[in-house]
Amino acid sequence: MPSLLAEHPLICALVLILVDLVLWRLIVANHGNWQIVVRVVIFSLFSILLFNEGLNPMEPAPWADNVPLHLAATGLQIGWWLFGARTLTVLICAVMMQRVGHTGRLLQDLLGALIFLIAIIAAMAYVLDLPVKGVLATSGALAIVVGLALQSTLSDVFSGIVLNTTKPYQLDDWIAIDGTEGQVIDIDWRATRLQTAQGSMIVIPNSLAAKAKITNFSRPSDMFGVSISLQVSPHVRPQTVIDALERAMQGCRVLMNAPAPKVALKNSSPAGVEYEIIGFVASMSEKRSVRIQLYDLAYRHLQASGITLLSSVEPNPSSEHSRPRALLDSSPIFSTLRQEEKDTFSQNMTLQTFRSGETILAAGEVSHHLFIIESGVVTVTLNRHGIPFESGRMGPGEVIGEAGILNDSSVPAEFAAKTSCALYRIEKEYLKPCLAARHDINEAMTTLLDFRLHKAKVLTQEEPVLVQKKGFLQWLLRRA
Repeated sequence: MPSLLAEHPLICALVLILVDLVLWRLIVANHGNWQIVVRVVIFSLFSILLFNEGLNPMEPAPWADNVPLHLAATGLQIGWWLFGARTLTVLICAVMMQRVGHTGRLLQDLLGALIFLIAIIAAMAYVLDLPVKGVLATSGALAIVVGLALQSTLSDVFSGIVLNTTKPYQLDDWIAIDGTEGQVIDIDWRATRLQTAQGSMIVIPNSLAAKAKITNFSRPSDMFGVSISLQVSPHVRPQTVIDALERAMQGCRVLMNAPAPKVALKNSSPAGVEYEIIGFVASMSEKRSVRIQLYDLAYRHLQASGITLLSSVEPNPSSEHSRPRALLDSSPIFSTLRQEEKDTFSQNMTLQTFRSGETILAAGEVSHHLFIIESGVVTVTLNRHGIPFESGRMGPGEVIGEAGILNDSSVPAEFAAKTSCALYRIEKEYLKPCLAARHDINEAMTTLLDFRLHKAKVLTQEEPVLVQKKGFLQWLLRRA
């Protein structure tokens, strides 16, 4: 076999092309850098072999008197131009991928098509010795006819080039095109594809997208706006509402600190006043859950301030123990108590206030009373390897100190007032007989304690360190 290849180098050149095609398929996509290296090496060997045999791709093929050999040489010379065009396209695309990522795919395809067109014309001019001027004139007339027939498609193509150049949006951006909202999953020659929040796909022609009003929710990057609106009675003092809504914002830990969330008075009329909470999150996937959490927190903090959302039905006038009773009614733990039991409980609840930054229950401290948050925001702090970090925030209606009530134990978390807080306290001596008599309340409190201990254990575990993969092309680009 080696002697056959040595005596017939043209066969060896053909074998090199086949080896390149096979290795390109065998090397997996995860090792794309090795694919490029192998292709460059094989193209270099292919070029050396042709030039050593006198097959200069800049000249017509030799051996005109031997038709089979002449045709084989002509095919290899044309293959050299196409092979070179493909190798150059792969290299340029790899460099562009490092610079602009997948968003420049349309430009990469256009550049690749241009390189192949130049290679074909060069092969016709140098290898086949054809009159290129006549070919170009004929192809120009043909291009006019095809262009008129494909006017709409060409409009989408050139609009796609404009969109990729100006980059009003990129892959994975959340955008709205004339009110159609979704995540960009592909930008090709003809259209932009969006995946909506419901999971369906919308195809928008590039020509329409280039003319439409585009809203990009991903710019600036890693910052997505979220807002909710609430209406309250015009008879409530605005500052009281704003203070309650600001506490609700501080209770939502997912909101970004910069830009800072804010409360605005959006609209007012004799029928009601509309307030808006505006904030930002780091991920589009968090918007829906944060909106729900914000609304729930706003409802609880407004209720803690004695404010109800605007409704066509007037609320019942509050009684002497309306707030303690309301806390017991809204609490999942005590909701099963009978009305007379709630009345008795509310009379044995003592109000205690804490200033901002003051510790309510220290980590490891055994509590001898159960706290129910009446108003304000409580921050929960854990320690991982001696470094404290905030693991959560609590608001009106949530309880603190259940571990000491159940089994004289403690939790590893510290509870402190993030804002000025008011908490109702129920003493252990009063609560213990109730837990012995009411197993449903005991089980609910036990479930809450188990959940908190499990969450604390998960959050304090050591996080694995991710090692960033480095490739051959990244190494070359860093030294370029």
